[in-house]
Amino acid sequence: MKKKVAILGSTGSIGKQALEVIRQHNGSFQPVVLTARQNADLLIDQAVEFLPPFVHIASNDGYLKVKEALAGLPVEILSGADALKNIIELSAPDIVLTAMVGFSGLQPTIAAVSKGIDIALANKETLVVAGSLITSIAAETGSHIIPVDSEHSAIFQCLAGEDASSVEKIILTASGGPFRGKSIAELRNVTCKEALNHPNWCMGNKITIDSASLMNKGLEVIEAKWLFNTDASDIEVVIHPQSIIHSMVQFRDGAVKAQMSLPDMRLPIQYALAWPQRLPSDFPRFSFSACSSLTFETPDTAIFRNLRLAYQALNEGGNMPCILNAANEIAVDAFLSDRVGFLQMPEIIEQTMQKVSFIANPLLNDLEETNNEARAVAASLIRNH
Repeated sequence: MKKKVAILGSTGSIGKQALEVIRQHNGSFQPVVLTARQNADLLIDQAVEFLPPFVHIASNDGYLKVKEALAGLPVEILSGADALKNIIELSAPDIVLTAMVGFSGLQPTIAAVSKGIDIALANKETLVVAGSLITSIAAETGSHIIPVDSEHSAIFQCLAGEDASSVEKIILTASGGPFRGKSIAELRNVTCKEALNHPNWCMGNKITIDSASLMNKGLEVIEAKWLFNTDASDIEVVIHPQSIIHSMVQFRDGAVKAQMSLPDMRLPIQYALAWPQRLPSDFPRFSFSACSSLTFETPDTAIFRNLRLAYQALNEGGNMPCILNAANEIAVDAFLSDRVGFLQMPEIIEQTMQKVSFIANPLLNDLEETNNEARAVAASLIRNH
């Protein structure tokens, strides 16, 4: 039988690549849910092609457009936050690919994990904001959380068949982004266009800016803590400009395992959707003879302060990672719209972390209130900058 897949965020970069994987393996997967925030035209095209029983679009204008375009097809069109949570129960998927950007992916992920449904996790903010809550629910229900980020997928693959107690250290690799090696003076006037010009990966705008600032790697450090039940002190970040080694695991005997491939997000997406199987693909292969060298550097957290702030949030715990994430989303949005400079983003994030009320053991409603408060504080700092 085909594995039933709910794709939350089907019109984004990860969602579109997931549908490429499904096209290649149309005998293995069946989309049962497709969702979009506002890209009605692409959602319509996807729904016509795959005929999922349910589609969801967040915008009211988009809902009317999608409903009219899909009239007569066996597809139910939904909208609204409650419908997004309920769509998991209605569609009964075997696996949910959470590819929504930011805090918005939290509620539907909790809904799926609470029902014991496996998660292909591409929304790192879910574990950043509520890692303790999500992992505890998953432990109770038996839901598997299979990472889609290339780095966490690499670690997940390296740990296959290994005893968790034998792990000494997790090593997350980072490309360094378009500004690797630049000084503070050089970063002071970089443009949004320059920040969006990633040397190795084709991603959405938000994650590309996060990569340029190293916040993406900071969020991945927090995510790794919850995915692999490890301490911040046992998670190392190294700059690897070629993006061939996607991450590594060092074991207690000194051995290091690495997962290697060309930078192509379809590979970790396919691995997560097919897990525990490994399906064939026609993706391009890495050639050792064509690669002259693989290099590694230590990240400069004095220049790229977001990585240091992420470690700080993880060590403080409680709702601090939620504050970090919310402030970053607001700061990135402001940078993308030319309202703040590149170096102002970490300033806004750090000041928000200092101003928002700290909660040591937050519940879900505390995290929702923290998210709202941190966004408001960050927005105020931007207005008054």
